[in-house]
Amino acid sequence: MRYIFISNVSLLDGGACGFRSDVKNAPYNGLISAGNENIYKSGAGCGACYQVKCTENAACSGNPVTVTITDECPGCSDARFHFDVSGKAFGYMAKPGLANTLRGAGKISIQYQRVPCSYRSTKIAFKTDPGSYNPDYLSFEIEYVNGDGDLASVYLIPSKTNKMIPMQRAYGATWKAQIPRGNFGPYSVRLTTVESRKSIVAANVIPADWKSNDIYRSKVNF
Repeated sequence: MRYIFISNVSLLDGGACGFRSDVKNAPYNGLISAGNENIYKSGAGCGACYQVKCTENAACSGNPVTVTITDECPGCSDARFHFDVSGKAFGYMAKPGLANTLRGAGKISIQYQRVPCSYRSTKIAFKTDPGSYNPDYLSFEIEYVNGDGDLASVYLIPSKTNKMIPMQRAYGATWKAQIPRGNFGPYSVRLTTVESRKSIVAANVIPADWKSNDIYRSKVNF
C-alpha cells in the first residue's frame, strides 16, 4: 500500500468512462472514484477496482471501501496517485456519525491497493452508444466486468463467420468498430483483460436488430 491524496466529489453522472447514471445503481451503488492519469490511463483504467482507507484523520475508521474507477481527474497533479472518490465512498471510510466531518476535510492521505472487482451474480452488459444507428458502425460501453475490471482488447464476432473484427477504444469504457458489409449479427464479443490477460466470449449478445442507446446483457463474466 502507498500513501496518496484523496478528495471528495459527487460523481453522479458516470464521468469520462461513459457509465452514465448507472454509477448510482447496483452493483456500483455510488461507490466510485475518478483518478488522475496514472489511474485513469487515458480510459484504459476504466472499470478497475481499488480498496482505499484512511487512518491519519481523527474521523477515519480505518475500514477499507472498494471503489470502481468511472471518471478521470485531469487537474489532479498534487500526488503521483490521486483519487477523487464519491461523497458516499468518502463517508464509508469514517467512524460512525463522523461521515460529514470526514467529508469536510476535503482532501486527506489514504492507503490504497488494486483489488479484483466483484459484482457477484451480475453479468457483463453492453450498452450501445446513442450515436450507433448505422448498420455499418457499432459502438457500445462495457460494464460490470469482474476480476481485472479494465479491458485490453475487444473483438466483435459475426455469427456467420469466424473472422473477428477488432474494436478500438472510442473513449473510456466505450469501444467501436466499422462492420464490413456482409457481416451480419447476432454478434458475439470477445473480451481480454489488462492485468491477467484472461479472455471470455459473450456469445450472440448483440442481436442482429440492435438499436442505439439500448442495453444487452450477457450470460457470462470473469
